[in-house]
Amino acid sequence: MKEIVIDVSADGEITIETRGYVGESCLEDSQFLKDLLGYEIMRNLTPTYFMGKKKTKKYLQICG
Repeated sequence: MKEIVIDVSADGEITIETRGYVGESCLEDSQFLKDLLGYEIMRNLTPTYFMGKKKTKKYLQICG
């Protein structure tokens, strides 16, 4: 299940956390909140963000 969790600290700092997302969809789905709340100070990407990335292997031909 996908969730977007918003936490407001006592000093007014807002933290947005996405749960249940894989890849860049977390950034796309939470963008509207960032647009409403202001600019982004820091971004921490979790390992599940990178799970959606396809790994490309490149080989260098040495002989031939």
